[in-house]
Amino acid sequence: MEMPQLDELYREVVLDHYRRPRGRTPVPHVDLANEGLNPVCGDQVRLALHMDGERIGQVYVESRGCSISVASGSMLAEILRGRTLAEAERYIAAFKALMHGEAPPADLDLGDLEALEGVRQFPVRIKCALLPWTTLEDALRAWRAGERPSAPSTTETDDRQHGPTAVC
Repeated sequence: MEMPQLDELYREVVLDHYRRPRGRTPVPHVDLANEGLNPVCGDQVRLALHMDGERIGQVYVESRGCSISVASGSMLAEILRGRTLAEAERYIAAFKALMHGEAPPADLDLGDLEALEGVRQFPVRIKCALLPWTTLEDALRAWRAGERPSAPSTTETDDRQHGPTAVC
């Protein structure tokens, strides 16, 4: 009987992030930025980070689309504030692993992200959950290459990497 209660708890966590997304306060000074798009289903995400020394000071995420995509972006905003870029990359890798059925590192607390674990049972929805994270990953890659945001670039989900194509 505990499984339905646990499923309901996870559903409530996702719906809370969808209804009241975190990270919606605009970042006045943008150090990293990117926009992501899933052209198949129309999910969109726009993110910007402001660095406070070596740590992420502010995270702005604006997601439009399904509840999974919006909730995932909200969770990203919540979990990354105060982290280093190396820690952010570690969260990206752990969340991608979780979406592909692998266990995250035991020493990494995924917090509310664990509520999205059930998404992997629906392969067409994995792209929705990953979009904010792949958008961040591309922004970090550009940052490491010395590119600075003048206008956000656009990240599109890659169906070869994230499973079959379908409308979410």
